[in-house]
Amino acid sequence: MRSTMQPARSPLSVCASLAGKRILLTGATGFLAKVVLEKLIRTVPDIGCLILPIRSTGSAASAHERFEREIASSSIFDRLRSERPDWLRGFFANRIECLGCEITEAGFGLPASRFIELAGKVDVIINAAASVNFREPLDAALRINTLSLHHLTALARAADAPLIQVSTCYVNGFHRGDMHEEMVAPAGAAIPRHRDGHYDVGGLYRALSQKIARIKNAGLDPLQEERKLTDLGIRAANRYGWNDTYTFTKWLGEQIAIQGMQGRTLTIVRPAIIESTLQEPVPGWIEGVKVADAIILAYARGKTRFFPAQPNEIIDIIPADLVANSIVLATAEALQVPGAHRIYQCCSGSSNPVRLGEVIGLLEQESKRNWRRYDKLFYREPTHDFRVVHHRLFRLILAAIRFGTGTWRTVRALTGARRESAALEAVRTTRMLALTFSFYTQPRYRFHNRKLLALAQRFGVEGDVLFPVDPATIGWEDYLCRVHMAGLNRYALRRTKTAVTTPPAVVEETPVTTEAAAG
Repeated sequence: MRSTMQPARSPLSVCASLAGKRILLTGATGFLAKVVLEKLIRTVPDIGCLILPIRSTGSAASAHERFEREIASSSIFDRLRSERPDWLRGFFANRIECLGCEITEAGFGLPASRFIELAGKVDVIINAAASVNFREPLDAALRINTLSLHHLTALARAADAPLIQVSTCYVNGFHRGDMHEEMVAPAGAAIPRHRDGHYDVGGLYRALSQKIARIKNAGLDPLQEERKLTDLGIRAANRYGWNDTYTFTKWLGEQIAIQGMQGRTLTIVRPAIIESTLQEPVPGWIEGVKVADAIILAYARGKTRFFPAQPNEIIDIIPADLVANSIVLATAEALQVPGAHRIYQCCSGSSNPVRLGEVIGLLEQESKRNWRRYDKLFYREPTHDFRVVHHRLFRLILAAIRFGTGTWRTVRALTGARRESAALEAVRTTRMLALTFSFYTQPRYRFHNRKLLALAQRFGVEGDVLFPVDPATIGWEDYLCRVHMAGLNRYALRRTKTAVTTPPAVVEETPVTTEAAAG
């Protein structure tokens, strides 16, 4: 009688999978890719080499100069510089290849012979480059977040290499409820679906390109043109079921990746709201100001005291090192078990949820109790409370101010301002913050990561110890009140007394094509 028992699946190994491999990593000048880069260098010392496409004048020398200035000098490498300085210098010199190119152009803007040469030495591609400006002009967002996938998948096919595409949980758009690790349908106007499973976005792209061309040919001044292109992106995103241009163009990028990698190995990793590191390489490492941090900063500088939000809903925050670990595990799996399309969500909402009101309360308490510890964040003791208001009330306040029918007593009570001018400035700042971030503070969904946690289990002890991804390890009070606040103060801010009147540029993944903002 034949046994019905299935053979045990052998455990995966990051070190075994990546030893000797040549990894092309995009977006290395940005926040998340730096965390991935440091993790690979520190934990996989036998890696073959890391190829970093860097926007430059096209020469290897200028790309290397930018690497030295924006990457090698980063504080993300302070731990390695302290523990193994000579080894790190040798790694940078011998196993980092800086490629001066442009990933938004066909063939990366390289001569055909150089593109073919590049394909011959790439074993796997990790695409962490993106513009995460929520209100990016549509032409720029499409070029970086969508069309670059045509060129990356072309390289992956030529190299016969897996592609790891870093996306975002927020491609789920205006959907509500439980969001699982699967293909996302548009929540708004219909987009035709291809028989292979992806959505056929070619017609939509052509229609948007025609609208972009009309704006560019209208003879507008640069500022007017940028505003028109930004408004076009928001309108298109809202029509098809997304809040902003970033999430819309990232969803389009997923479709291009799935189409371009048919029959080949593709993994999409979707993080939620990425914030400072939990543990590695040091607790609290961050670069730039992220989603929640823009609101924290405005509160610390006395520029806002209230915000439209839903305090009882779950906000999905995930530390950057857990995201980087997820990307590394997905890369190792793609090399060791090729041939499949996979989607993993790196998030906290399903296994270790934290409510928005709890986040606000913890950060406010820490701010009032220990504000002197954060000398770059606070210039004086915060004595005011941070209030959460319903979105309908917030809209009424804005309408009342716009039409001059509001009572300034109510506005001053909310803002804590004694003068009408100060109250108006606070409302304007809050309006700008709400315009950009309020979608993320009124969540109506819960992201799930069951498949990612199952993947981590397949790596056994190596996954648990070296590459943890489970958000259950996060103690929210300790992380928010000590790790994140200290990291924000130490790494993200400069000691200046410049007033903050509008949301600062928020950088999550700086693309190789532009110094983009967002969160």
